[in-house]
Order: sequence, then structure tokens, then C-alpha cells
Amino acid sequence: MASLDRVKVLVLGDSGVGKSSLVHLLCQNQVLGNPSWTVGCSVDVRVHDYREGTPEEKTYYIELWDVGGSVGSASSVKSTRAVFYNSVNGIILVHDLTNKKSSQNLYPWSLEALSKVSSPTGIIVSNGDYDREQFAENSVPLLLIGTKFDQIPENKRNDVLTRTAFLSEDFNAEEINLVIEKRYFTRDPSQVRACNFSFCM
Repeated sequence: MASLDRVKVLVLGDSGVGKSSLVHLLCQNQVLGNPSWTVGCSVDVRVHDYREGTPEEKTYYIELWDVGGSVGSASSVKSTRAVFYNSVNGIILVHDLTNKKSSQNLYPWSLEALSKVSSPTGIIVSNGDYDREQFAENSVPLLLIGTKFDQIPENKRNDVLTRTAFLSEDFNAEEINLVIEKRYFTRDPSQVRACNFSFCM
């Protein structure tokens, strides 16, 4: 049997962008029909076999930490959230492609988390301003995920993809934009029978 290693991944972004739905989809392989607001932090787990069936096979116990709140929260809420930022192996930044403000808020979200997880020689935040160079030496992998791509009118999709390409460049992160097409539902929309998931990269 392969060894089992723990990996902690933060899932950050504004309220309502789809963080809980994304985490549920990744861990449970099903769409979350009626998500509720996350208060504090919700942790879900997925066991992943890396390079399954090869000599390099390794089993990872991946914890996805869905952190609730908003970047405009009071300092007491931010200091409370800081406890979730210890011993992080990666960060998924989630934004709603139909809401430009949620994309802009990824800068303060990332700075808040990375200033807690980086060594003193890492990212320096001065007056809360963003500087692209702050991410140049970042050792924590970042993944940028845009949700609700299917809700953007087709004539505006290229503009949105251009904007998110700049975001991923700023963060030095890989980028995925999600499209979820619901093919068949029962009478209760929370009980999805079949779904087609595609990714725009």
C-alpha cells in the first residue's frame, strides 16, 4: 500500500462565488444543489492516488479548507480567519466571472492568506497595496478558478477571459474557468442525476 500524506489547500474568495459548491463537487463528485453560507471554515476531504499503478504511486489525503467571510470583514474576523492559514500547501482562489468585484477582491484575499503562510522573507504587504512582485517569490502554489462562465452572454465571454488571463498572470497561477451544464434533473433540482462538467483553460 502507498504511503498517505496530508495536503492542506485553502479555498478563498468572496461569499457567493461558489467555493462551497466547488469543494463539494471536488470531494463528493456531485453538484451541491442548495449551498448555504459558510460561517468560519468548512473542511472537506478527498483521498487522491497520485500516479496510481506506477512505482511513484503516492496516496494523498487532501483537505480543502473553504474559508467563509469577505475581505471587507472587521479586523477581528480577519484575525480569527488567520488560524486557518497555518501549514498551507496550496491555495485555490475562486471568483464569480459574472461579478468583477469578486475578481478584484482576490488581491486582498491572497495577500491576507499569504502574509500569514509565508516566511518573513516572502510576501510583504505595505499599506494593503498589491504589487505583482509580491508573488514572484511565493512558494505556495496558487490556482485561480472562475465560476459561472455559462452565465456570461456569449458576446462578452472573450472580454471576461482576457481579464482573467491578466489575473492569473498577476498571481503567477494556473487558471480554470468552470462551465457546468445540467443535462437532466429530477423534480428536486438539488438531486442532479447527470452532469457534464467542462473546463475552459
